[in-house]
Amino acid sequence: MTSRIPRDSRLRLVRPRPLAAAPRAMNQRRPRRPAPRPPEGTPAPAELARMARSGLAGAARVARWADAALGPGRAGATADGKAILSDATAERAARELGLTPAQVRADWDTARLAGLIEVHGGIARPGWRLRAWDRDDSAVLRGWVALFDAWSLAHPESEEYEPAAVAEVVSAMPQVLSFLQLSAGPVPVPQLLDLLQQRVTELRTERCEVDYAPQPRAAHRPAPADPAAADAPLEPLLDWALRALASVGALTYGDGQATLTPLGSWAVWVKLEQICVAAQSPAGNIEQGAEDMLRGCAQLRPNAARAEYRAWLAARPVGSAVTELIGAARGEDALLRGLAFEALRLVGAPAEPEVRAVLDEPTLRPYALLWLAEHEGADPEDAPAVLTREEATWLWVDTAAAVADHGEASLLVRHLESAVQPTVPALLNEVRAVGHPRTVQVLVALAAAHPDPALAKAVRRAAFQVHTGG
Repeated sequence: MTSRIPRDSRLRLVRPRPLAAAPRAMNQRRPRRPAPRPPEGTPAPAELARMARSGLAGAARVARWADAALGPGRAGATADGKAILSDATAERAARELGLTPAQVRADWDTARLAGLIEVHGGIARPGWRLRAWDRDDSAVLRGWVALFDAWSLAHPESEEYEPAAVAEVVSAMPQVLSFLQLSAGPVPVPQLLDLLQQRVTELRTERCEVDYAPQPRAAHRPAPADPAAADAPLEPLLDWALRALASVGALTYGDGQATLTPLGSWAVWVKLEQICVAAQSPAGNIEQGAEDMLRGCAQLRPNAARAEYRAWLAARPVGSAVTELIGAARGEDALLRGLAFEALRLVGAPAEPEVRAVLDEPTLRPYALLWLAEHEGADPEDAPAVLTREEATWLWVDTAAAVADHGEASLLVRHLESAVQPTVPALLNEVRAVGHPRTVQVLVALAAAHPDPALAKAVRRAAFQVHTGG
């Protein structure tokens, strides 16, 4: 039995309008809160992107050369199936670009870290950021931030340093960078060294480690698990870290002091904002997997759900977050499919490769087509025009399944009005032909919910015919 008693529901999946708008009905867009502003004096995004393009010009040049000379998908770019440029390719690039092989290798590595080049199974291909490099400032800035995040790989440490000590310094550097950002000017290296030593001590304390060396009574000085790390001087490690960050353009280092560049200051601010967003997860789903997080968001209003998506995304690497969301969308719950792609809209361009990769999956194809259309600039109201009639009908059934599982009877009746077909018989014929796995359940639920006996009878007959294969 389906209850006909009116109840308030926070689930707002549909409203009476053409099917073209139905995919958006799951979460209606509301005015967004103003984005937090970076610190005063931070250059505009266009100027920051210009700086990033300038700093990554060599990497972009090598990436474009590889795209043109090697061709997309051709083998031979890398050695032994790894992301290391082969000797022959490096020498060829050096000749054609007027560089040394060492310069080519350095720019190649930078291009990989910035996402301008991707290597899969020993085959190099241009990354999506290279395609958008000249027209999309956000793609450029994302690429530079990716390089900034990988500063310790861009300028590897000396083999003479203890790995445990290096790991401690890498873990402590975010606090050092935060201090530089707050200082908004040159900071003497001795002051940074003191801060680094304090942070390393805190890290050891958090691990509840005890020094191996004998200590006076009641003395409990924390020490790293590796006793060699306790003896490793931090001065050379700080010097290495500052030089590495300078090599990616995050700061300037010299004359016994360090200063964040405008790009570096902006990137640190971005990271701090991400941490703040993650710490303010409104519904407490930040530590859940994608499926559980989406289920929790199903009960939230659109603005609250988007805030939860942002917090969840900020707490994990973009790549793994996108993979989790796509995995959740592949499940049997149609509501989670719609919510997963709502969350992917907040990811933006980094999600594009994985979204394109699911275009061959019938269950996800309509959602992916709409996502890509909006990503490429289409108005959300116009994006459904990219769907064929069959894809639009499949999506209507999928949305109806979400309503039947999670919504009210009245919402399912209203969803009938959103169909693109002009008549109910035409809709039923196309719904039967589209082959959605939930067709029978959707039609049965619609027949039970609709107040018109004649229409309900026709829908029940259609459900029976689908069930019996008639």
